Amino acid sequence: MATLTVAGVLAGAALAGCGGPAPAPAHPPTPLPKASAPASASAAPKKPPTMAPGPAGRTPVFERRQTGGGTAGGAAEKVVALTFDADMTADQGPRAASGERFDNPELVASLRRLKVPSTVFMTGRWAEEYPAQAKAIGTDPLFEIANHSYSHYAFSAPCYGLPVVEKAAMTRDVERAFTAIRKAGARNVVPYFRFPGGCYDDTALRALGPANVTAVQWDVVSGDAFATDADAVAEQVLDGVRPGSLVVMHCTRSAAPVTEAAVRRIVPELRERGYRFVKVSELMEDRP
Repeated sequence: MATLTVAGVLAGAALAGCGGPAPAPAHPPTPLPKASAPASASAAPKKPPTMAPGPAGRTPVFERRQTGGGTAGGAAEKVVALTFDADMTADQGPRAASGERFDNPELVASLRRLKVPSTVFMTGRWAEEYPAQAKAIGTDPLFEIANHSYSHYAFSAPCYGLPVVEKAAMTRDVERAFTAIRKAGARNVVPYFRFPGGCYDDTALRALGPANVTAVQWDVVSGDAFATDADAVAEQVLDGVRPGSLVVMHCTRSAAPVTEAAVRRIVPELRERGYRFVKVSELMEDRP
């Protein structure tokens, strides 16, 4: 079950670049005649789980599902969530115009080919720069899109040299990001937020209360930001993953050029160990 935490930023997390089919029932039910089927036969979309606000309405923070054997004494469930930050800072438009790539379509294609459910934490500025890709990711049931702020400015300082969002503008920045993501055509949008750089403090948690989001951190740092050795990134993830882990990676070619190659090694090796990949929304679900 998810637990509330206001732990500090994990060291070294520099993000400035920032089963089988179900068995058939023993006695299959006789289908209803079409005429008797209810008009509202289609099920409503499942509401993503969130955490309750903390004291004084503080934004709750989720870092890892606390899995265990439970009262039955069984083994911890081997699930892991791979998350990808689609970073683009508000003032990086000129760099994109000159040819720098803040997207990574090859990574998204590999996740699809490997059938890895994933959560993409997207900045509003990224969605504006790559609206077709934002829509494609946000309408694919394999993925869900969460909020990574509009501007990718820091919500506390110091934070890897990022400009800082004023306290009064924090909620507005998050809301602006949701607007940009949905304007691009994304539908699979969840009420989760990741602080740029992973940097936050009590002031930020209080300021974001009105945004009604659950902040999502991580317990495994991939080290893919600015890395040039895919195997080193893969080894760091493989060494760190435990049942219920949440891994932070990136979906920006210029700042994380070896992520796609690392994922191609990470996914089969974790599956060989018995792990199942889930989105953050599933990882956050309460378990008996």
